[in-house]
Amino acid sequence: MNLNFNYELPTSNVREKIINEIANEYSFVKCDTLSKSLCLRKIDYIKLGNMSEVILFAGAFHGMEWLTSLLLLHFIKSICYSINYNKPISDIHISRFLKKRGLIVVPCVNPDGVEISLTGSQSAKKYKDLVELISNGNTNDWQANARGVDINHNFNADWHNLHMLEQKSGILGPSKTRYGGAFPESEPETRAITKLCRSINVKHAVAFHSQGEEIYWEYGINTPKKSKLMAQIMAASSGYTMSEPEGLAVGGGFKDWFIQKLKRPAFTIEIGSGKNPLPLSDLKDIYNKLEETLVLNLIM
Repeated sequence: MNLNFNYELPTSNVREKIINEIANEYSFVKCDTLSKSLCLRKIDYIKLGNMSEVILFAGAFHGMEWLTSLLLLHFIKSICYSINYNKPISDIHISRFLKKRGLIVVPCVNPDGVEISLTGSQSAKKYKDLVELISNGNTNDWQANARGVDINHNFNADWHNLHMLEQKSGILGPSKTRYGGAFPESEPETRAITKLCRSINVKHAVAFHSQGEEIYWEYGINTPKKSKLMAQIMAASSGYTMSEPEGLAVGGGFKDWFIQKLKRPAFTIEIGSGKNPLPLSDLKDIYNKLEETLVLNLIM
């Protein structure tokens, strides 16, 4: 599908522009706001299809992993084009599947972190001094939210064990990355996505991070049996590798929380390869490699 890949860096204004364009062009898409971040930026979501049962895609948990937000927005545009013009996407007519289940996309869970990574410490507003102190003036690789909490360490999945590991690693307070906060779900960004998952029937969820071309699919005894087969299908369609996280990457994350608390399948897909932040120029190749995998998630 030949949709344009000429995107700008996904600041909050750029994302809002893309979302508004989608909403204005396609009447069957609904766009709204889950909540707001620490700096009162909107945490947007986009939904289409039958909401009685949904698949959830969420991106940009980490600031410098902003390319995931554009990947998800492009996928929404591709689906909308497919439905509107009755054309297949990855050789699949997706509209008939969306009559049975829906898709909800949260392109940017951590809008303050993305803004800090892209535009600098001034975008942290009242947390500007803290961000400058932590980053030493270099926010290009900023992962956390505006007050230095890593959203993907802030979910209530063995959080206390992870917190002890953070402390052993010398992470004792606000940081660019890997500080899980004062307590689980201490951050509005974390609470926004957990509240969503508790309020609707999410069949399975996929969190998008970068980079490594890996798929994480399990977390402890509550991992559903079908999760492995689903991950195998994703790996076969994308060429990505099924992997197991280690050390400070275990626990505290959205995938982990979803599996542990809701006992349903959840996955982390690490898009692309190279060094974060991945450049805009990688988006087309990453998307083309993952499009079939994204579509299959709506069918499995």
